[in-house]
Amino acid sequence: MIGGRKALDRAGVAAHTGAAYSTVNHWHRHRARFGFPESFRHNGRDWFWLDDIEAFHAAHQAAKRAELTKVDRRGNPEDLIGSGAAAKVLGYGSYRNLPDTLLDHPDHVEELSDGRIRRRWYRRTVWAVADARTGRQSTGRTPGTTGARKPHPYADDPRLQAAIALLTEVDATGRDRRGLGVTLAEQLGITPRAAQRLLAAASNASDAPLR
Repeated sequence: MIGGRKALDRAGVAAHTGAAYSTVNHWHRHRARFGFPESFRHNGRDWFWLDDIEAFHAAHQAAKRAELTKVDRRGNPEDLIGSGAAAKVLGYGSYRNLPDTLLDHPDHVEELSDGRIRRRWYRRTVWAVADARTGRQSTGRTPGTTGARKPHPYADDPRLQAAIALLTEVDATGRDRRGLGVTLAEQLGITPRAAQRLLAAASNASDAPLR
């Protein structure tokens, strides 16, 4: 309370809005663009009035929701649909735009003869993901603050060693690599898509192409 009015410091803004601290800094640095409230100094620190932050956040969330694609609500909710159809339901131009929320949690998985994985979802699952969207998320990062890049996303993942060991074993025995995604997924208790990513990272780490 400052002068009988509630105020938040930057950490308080992050906690109140659920945003990362870096995102709050990004909002404040580009406040003319985002409409973020001006700060004021009190006891040597920056503060923001709580009601100003709440008004900003409500407007910010509404703007993000307005950017969302229109969802196709037609069809039987129990229909199983593939990635192309799921993209159309979400209003995307390509299956490549599907969010990881869907790709990592298919309702049905089928391994094809060439080793590829076919994922399908109930139409109601796609609708639920659409309803949970809040819009594009800003990372809050600014140039020069990202730090050193990892050689690949699984560089520090302990599961990578399991993927490397599986590839080494298969190659040593001359077995076909097809279907290893399902094998690794069952071994680690992860989704087939995550397993395929680990295998691809393991293959790159050993400079051996994943067929």
